[in-house]
Amino acid sequence: MTKVLGQENRLKTNLKSGRHSLLAGLDIGSTKVSVVIGTPTLVTHANGSQEIKLDIVGLGQAPNTGIRQGVVVNVEATIEAITKAREEAELMSGYKIDEVYVGVGGTHVKSFDSRGMIAIRNKEVKADDIERVIEAAKAVAVPADREVLHVLPREFKIDEQAGIFDPIGMSGVRLEANVHIVTAGQTALQNILKCAEKAGLRVKGLVLQQLASALACLSEDEKKLGAAVVDMGGGTCDIVVYAAGSVAFTATVPVGGQHFTQDIAMGLRTPQTSAELMKKKYGCAIADLVDANETIEVEGVGGRKPRALLRRDLCEVIEPRAEETMALIWQEIRKSGLSNQIGSGLVLTGGACQMEGLLEMGEFISDIPVRRGAPVNVGGLTDIVRGTDCSTAVGLMVYGFDQLSAKEKDRMANAASTAASSEAAPMADVMSGWAQKVKDFFGGALE
Repeated sequence: MTKVLGQENRLKTNLKSGRHSLLAGLDIGSTKVSVVIGTPTLVTHANGSQEIKLDIVGLGQAPNTGIRQGVVVNVEATIEAITKAREEAELMSGYKIDEVYVGVGGTHVKSFDSRGMIAIRNKEVKADDIERVIEAAKAVAVPADREVLHVLPREFKIDEQAGIFDPIGMSGVRLEANVHIVTAGQTALQNILKCAEKAGLRVKGLVLQQLASALACLSEDEKKLGAAVVDMGGGTCDIVVYAAGSVAFTATVPVGGQHFTQDIAMGLRTPQTSAELMKKKYGCAIADLVDANETIEVEGVGGRKPRALLRRDLCEVIEPRAEETMALIWQEIRKSGLSNQIGSGLVLTGGACQMEGLLEMGEFISDIPVRRGAPVNVGGLTDIVRGTDCSTAVGLMVYGFDQLSAKEKDRMANAASTAASSEAAPMADVMSGWAQKVKDFFGGALE
């Protein structure tokens, strides 16, 4: 145990001294704030190849009442929640963070498709041609009260050849780009930035929440085959659809887990806190899946005595809301015209998707495979981020890593390699010391 702690302390010293770089994601949700801290680590495979993998080193969560449907409604409450989550994550990891990638979502986020066209210089597509054609596609009228969050390329076209996803090095005269542009309300963004900065954090980037969740949950094969990710939060359900490996559609449904809780509180005449607990412990989206004779205790309002009710009664309150929510989600996806291109199915993530029976309800309404999505392709303390409610925070960290240049990633790889060597050296010294002692002991015995 002492040896393990010693290794951890050395690793923390390496990180604090700047030999590694830290990445952090801040997910400001309607019910809670999550902060995830990670560090890039060099992994050597059996075949000798190396890659940099993100290791989770800390997670902090705090309840939040200052956000409603992605918009700040109480600045002080949001700052307090961010501060608590940050302190918890820093305490767990042992590292201090000062900059984060922040998730943005809610009903104020709007998106649309756009096209751009340029003449190819020197008859061969290069990186600067890609940048120019994307800038051309961005040259659309955006209202003054909105800000562009992302410009996501869907596909490129060279002369008459369409369906190109990486045109660099190809020959042609004319280059066209089809992009998906995501915008957000300027006021909503300013309030989110203000809350993060007052909590002592510098915002390194703003990222669409459902895009971050998809980065954490989806495999490359699912993206290529086509998939829809739904981040089911407390106030909204945020949707992103991948077609042929690229983001093709984003949308928001203004219904979330808090609406289920409100229905239970009204339908069973119980306080909100009790309704939330019952939803998590006994809730089921399909009443026929529960035992008809199972009973639960329901807390009364205003000092009234608790009473016993059938669990089925609770589920019959939940079922209509679950059916409506899944129907609204599927309606948005069908409206996009991409429902036939979702080959790998629907992926539900976020805190509100953990309810029993929700997958079956989704499959019944959409008639395609539905699964829950939790963070994958990360190492370190994976047990603490295994739940679906950590997808966005982990995805923000993954997004930040993807934005690094090749040069920065090489620097991280070298730092990780140096740190690994420095950790291996003390262990080698210990082993050689023991070997010498054993040799001396037996040598003395033989004499």
